[in-house]
Amino acid sequence: MTLAWILTSTFIVSLISLVGIFTLAIKDKLLHKILFGLIGFSAGALIGGAFLHILPEALERTKSVLVFYYLILGIVLFFLMERYFYWRHCHEEGACDVHAFTYLNLIGDGFHNFIDGMVIAASFVISIKLGIVTTLAVILHEIPQELGDFGVLVYGGFTKRKALLFNFFSALMSMAGAVVAYFISDYARGFINFILPLTAGGFIYIATSDLIPEIHKESNRRRSTLAFVAFLFGIAFMAIAKQILHD
Repeated sequence: MTLAWILTSTFIVSLISLVGIFTLAIKDKLLHKILFGLIGFSAGALIGGAFLHILPEALERTKSVLVFYYLILGIVLFFLMERYFYWRHCHEEGACDVHAFTYLNLIGDGFHNFIDGMVIAASFVISIKLGIVTTLAVILHEIPQELGDFGVLVYGGFTKRKALLFNFFSALMSMAGAVVAYFISDYARGFINFILPLTAGGFIYIATSDLIPEIHKESNRRRSTLAFVAFLFGIAFMAIAKQILHD
């Protein structure tokens, strides 16, 4: 039953990669506004997920200072992953090889999705409710990210259809990661105690290093204020989810 939840959740997360199909009929200006609001909401949801759900669960399971070492390790690992593997951005002046960049982006995104799958699986092994919350946090993060990835692939020379297809194949790596984590957890329960704070560190890093700085770049006070409100709604969403799904 747990494996069914894991596979269903990771498949749903993989489908988020097809979100680009809805942008085909949306004007670029409107799309940018929608994406900016989603970035704020996603940042809040990740912060709320890390501090209100994952870290309390990790501390309840281990009651050890190691939780905070693993948390720091998670931040460091996600920093390294973004710096050396997850190449998402290219200079607008064309200073990089665009075509090579698109494939590097797919490889890095596949690795990132593999980790997401492991995170979801580890959460479901602990409890269905924690798994659902973690899946929601991942989905809320994936929506703006996959929109960005779709744009990168199209910019790099892919047709829109090819970009959607390759992005979906990359997203399916989350299912592979979930299966690996599920069977590892059967033999090594300590894996879960390690992956939970590691995941919290990753969520905190993504929110504070990638998403919140994007909000700060907005010079329009009205739009930046709306993004901040969306950020608060993201935190509130996770707080409400904690109350609803509280054991």
